Amino acid sequence: MRRSARRLALVLGDQLSFDLASLQGLDPTQDVVLLAEVAEEAGHVPHHPQKIALIFSAMRHFAAALRERGLRVQYVRLDDADNSGSLPGELLRWADHFGAQEIHLTECGDWRLEQALRHCGLPIHWHVDQRFLCSREAFAAWAGGRKQLRMEYFYREMRRRSGLLMNGDGTPVGGAWNFDADNRKALPRGVRPPQPLRSAPDAITGEVLALVAARFSHHYGSLAAFDYPVTHAEAERLWAHFLAHGLADFGDYQDAMASGEPYLFHARISAALNIGLLDLRRLCADVEAAYWAGRVPLNAAEGFIRQLIGWREYVRGIYWLQMPEYAEGNAFGNTRALPAFYWTGNTRMNCLHQAIGQTLEHAYAHHIQRLMVTGNFALLAGIAPKQICDWYLAVYMDAFDWVELPNTLGMVMHADGGYLGSKPYCASGQYIKRMSDYCSGCAYKVSESSGESACPFNALYWHFLMRHRERLEHNPRLGMVYRNLARMDEARQQALWDWGERLLARLDAGEML
Repeated sequence: MRRSARRLALVLGDQLSFDLASLQGLDPTQDVVLLAEVAEEAGHVPHHPQKIALIFSAMRHFAAALRERGLRVQYVRLDDADNSGSLPGELLRWADHFGAQEIHLTECGDWRLEQALRHCGLPIHWHVDQRFLCSREAFAAWAGGRKQLRMEYFYREMRRRSGLLMNGDGTPVGGAWNFDADNRKALPRGVRPPQPLRSAPDAITGEVLALVAARFSHHYGSLAAFDYPVTHAEAERLWAHFLAHGLADFGDYQDAMASGEPYLFHARISAALNIGLLDLRRLCADVEAAYWAGRVPLNAAEGFIRQLIGWREYVRGIYWLQMPEYAEGNAFGNTRALPAFYWTGNTRMNCLHQAIGQTLEHAYAHHIQRLMVTGNFALLAGIAPKQICDWYLAVYMDAFDWVELPNTLGMVMHADGGYLGSKPYCASGQYIKRMSDYCSGCAYKVSESSGESACPFNALYWHFLMRHRERLEHNPRLGMVYRNLARMDEARQQALWDWGERLLARLDAGEML
């Protein structure tokens, strides 16, 4: 006998929070929570198999936890015979099945999906996603009338609003709003990061891993090293481990990179946070408490909080303020295809080999590996923004459109023309040498800029600056760089240009660099 439902609440795979707005006030006897694994969301880009496994396993565990709390849950597995393959399809199917009087949803993290649900033909009660500190409407109000939106000013407003690391008189603790200048140290010899805390797959996760292996074997990336938390309790243990063993050194070494060390002092909690297994306010409170207790230095506490209430909230605001036009940004007119080695890691450039290799193994790379290695190369090589954006969305465990797109299109590729960031984050191989040990194990020489043994980043860096001189030379943050370029003699400039042209021609021909 079919049981009807007064309210049907659809919960998405990145909304696995017990405090989710659309889950509040449910009647266990009359209302139903719907969760669905669908092929469209798993395959609209070739998501890393570990990412798919994380979300499906976390969804199944969350459904079980909701049932334990007494709620009625309708769970649709990917391999269910009648699965329509899309979230709008499943919502329509189950709304009809239960004769639901009301449909409730919390705001999506993907403009594409939200539009599909808004136009599926059902009257939906939409709820604000209160997991974030700044609502879409509040960000739009902050942005209104401003000629430029700079994260630093938004971050200061968020600090004032939250009271985090603030003195009683309204000034920031330590006398400065951020301590980014203290957070750029390379990893010294002999300094070892803590051993990562791993979560062993249980029976539910094992079943999901088998499903993903069977259905998504054509996606790039390995399932073998899967060890991510899939429950709130596991995520809390990972967070506690970072507080005890990683946070104190996170500030100093958050930009560092090292061969064979994918995590260093990073928390690895971004995926758990983005799908709802951890609470933003709790994380910030814990970090602030650790500072006041004298367990961590200010540059570590402030740097971590800045990533959460500054950058993370800022890019979400940009996303919803500017979509869908934002996704089409291509300020430099890039058309080059993404090199094949982004999907395999097969390149003689050790920095890219390391960053991409660990991504394929763990679905993870930290922000500097993404910005200054894989992203920097894509920027210098003139890769089409949509191709590199789709790659980031596919391969990283924590990548959801609201956070991935502004970070990649805006910050990495500067394809929005400077709307999000005031300068392109371009660099030669010298930056990578300074912040890592990658160059010592590379087939190329970072001390050379042209010729077969030269680091490709070097000539491509100057080629990028020369080909975009008209757009960039008046940027005040690049003034010194262009003055250095002007001081080079013509023969030197021509040699860099010619070698850059040759490297780009090799990419176009599909040759391995």
